Amino acid sequence: MAFLLSSSRTAIDLDLQGRDVALRAPQMADYEAWAELRAASRAELTPYEPVWTRDELSRSAYRHRLKHYAREAAQDLGYALFIFNPAHHLLGSVTLSNIRRGVAQAATIGYWIGTPAAGRGHMTAALCLLAPFAFRSLQLHRLEAGCVPSNRASIRVLEKSGFAEEGLARRYLRINGTWQDHLLFARLIDDPHPEVRS
Repeated sequence: MAFLLSSSRTAIDLDLQGRDVALRAPQMADYEAWAELRAASRAELTPYEPVWTRDELSRSAYRHRLKHYAREAAQDLGYALFIFNPAHHLLGSVTLSNIRRGVAQAATIGYWIGTPAAGRGHMTAALCLLAPFAFRSLQLHRLEAGCVPSNRASIRVLEKSGFAEEGLARRYLRINGTWQDHLLFARLIDDPHPEVRS
């Protein structure tokens, strides 16, 4: 497993290599694969995401997204990573966002997987690859994640990735146009590491 991160923490330099998946910062060259995968997976993704904008999959919206990711990384507020298989095919994405320093040293994890790769262990591998980077390189103490209670697949991913359920947050996030309850999960730096290949 390799961690590459410049001293200025620019997202462009971020590249995590595992056995079954690799994580790296999104680039403009990824636009076509990203747009195709998101479009093909829309029916499975939209019940668990904020409402998509009319130009959600446009090149200009993607470019704006990359600029946002770069600002977040430069300020150590968040890191977005695309998930690739060994053949360099895009599978999905994972983000570390809402990084809190000081007494918290915590971040929130978000993720999505394209329909063709769903249920094959890629997201679990990606989260298990991301966690050591977050704890060692970023020196975080706590990773948090939430999912709607009906999303059994997401709950299973978090459990297999070493996250423990901590409770229910009522009307926590506006998902698919409505405020929805979320189960909250967390993994701490000294929690046992799951035996999952990444």
